[in-house]
Amino acid sequence: MPKQKSKRALRKRVKLTGRGHLRRHRAYKSHILTKKHPKRKRHLRKAALISHADERRFKRLLMV
Repeated sequence: MPKQKSKRALRKRVKLTGRGHLRRHRAYKSHILTKKHPKRKRHLRKAALISHADERRFKRLLMV
């Protein structure tokens, strides 16, 4: 039986916190930034946690 491999694309985008949650970066910060207000762009800079509903599925892909 070959070794199981984690999804490397997800491994690069997500980080495991000390408590076992998954941190991700927010979307909509890459282009067309002129029409977005500074407050909105500032909030997009901060990392977010993956929702509780998706966490189990993502951890299975990462094999945590």
